[in-house]
Amino acid sequence: MTQTGLFSISEFARYSRTTRDTLLHYDSIGLLSPRARGDNNYRYYSSRQLAGVNLIRTMQGLGMTLTEITDLKDNRTPEIVEKLFEQQIEKIDERIDNWIRARKLLFTLKKSIESTIDVDEKEISIKFLPAEAIVLGDLNDYSRGRDDYDALLSFYQGINRKYPDIDMNYPVWGFFSEERVKKGDWVWPDRFYLNYPEGHDRKPAALYAIGYTRGGYGQNGALYERMLAHIDRNGFEICGDAFEEYPLNEVCVSDPDNYLIRLMIVVREKR
Repeated sequence: MTQTGLFSISEFARYSRTTRDTLLHYDSIGLLSPRARGDNNYRYYSSRQLAGVNLIRTMQGLGMTLTEITDLKDNRTPEIVEKLFEQQIEKIDERIDNWIRARKLLFTLKKSIESTIDVDEKEISIKFLPAEAIVLGDLNDYSRGRDDYDALLSFYQGINRKYPDIDMNYPVWGFFSEERVKKGDWVWPDRFYLNYPEGHDRKPAALYAIGYTRGGYGQNGALYERMLAHIDRNGFEICGDAFEEYPLNEVCVSDPDNYLIRLMIVVREKR
């Protein structure tokens, strides 16, 4: 039998970017059968069937099973297929949104880690820093025996109510008021803030004293004392709030007592 204009199964597998075994499986379940068979029982496919293979592969890529695709083939109408495509487009859009959100989060976490490269953890520096977008929480409530973990839970709940679309996987760090820092009261933060690059609040553009230390969450008292002494000794004074960050934390450090703490305090030259 001469099969003019048809492809052998091996040729068709090559042109459709699939495999011979896959085509045999499609045939066995009635999903895609050859256009013709030769006298030797060889399978032959037409070029028009390439579109069918492409559709099968696309639907599989969108999460449909071969059984679902077979059912669609056997019962398809323009209305059914149009509705299916609409549903799949909605799923694709949702996946795209999720990927975009994930990319933004990973970029922020990567940027946080990169900010620590080549820093001298023993040095205290005075630098001007530009404003940075954050999401600042309400004042923490430590009354009635509440501790910082209670306050942190309230922060998450409050931010979620106020901004339900914000990804809460971004880093959460501590804010200490100027008054608290000057009093030497830096155990529990006045507020928490989310290191969110599209936040409506701002860490202000200002001159900062910046210092580092290693330790777990809250193990920062010695750093505050060292920085306050450095600020005074070098002719500066505190004139704003403090921001306590953990750029190297559980995301990339396995030892919870070896996180990298970065403290930034707004300062100015003494008047």
